[in-house]
Amino acid sequence: MFLSQAIELARRKSRDGKHGPFGALVVRDGAIVGSGCNRVVDLKDPTAHAEVMAIRDACARLGTPVLSGCTIYCSCEPCPMCLAAILWARIGKVVFACTREDAARAGLDDVKILEEVRRDWDTRTIAWEQRERDAGLAVFEAWLENPDRVPY
Repeated sequence: MFLSQAIELARRKSRDGKHGPFGALVVRDGAIVGSGCNRVVDLKDPTAHAEVMAIRDACARLGTPVLSGCTIYCSCEPCPMCLAAILWARIGKVVFACTREDAARAGLDDVKILEEVRRDWDTRTIAWEQRERDAGLAVFEAWLENPDRVPY
């Protein structure tokens, strides 16, 4: 039922050609707590994928960045960025329809991203440079010592 609704959301929203053909729903205890479609073009935001939008919606509605106990239903297998967002949100289950290979056949290919993630820093297509690690570590240390920090 929820997967069919995610697919229908993708179909309905992508008719205008401005929304990508992706839809996602976050569900907890049998109720939809977040929904999203691909809004990369209209928001001019490369992170506005359906899964990210659904997670943002669910977090806003529930008032928490942690979505443990939730399932996300996606019209397509999540890309690496969306998978990371799902993991950060602590969502417990992903249910999807199409695969990344199906998306690639539709011209929506994340293979280059997957290849890039597997590379070492010195062989990536974007230059990487690490600097000022000690200063960065001091921020983490201060965070750990802060009694007011809210773990997430």
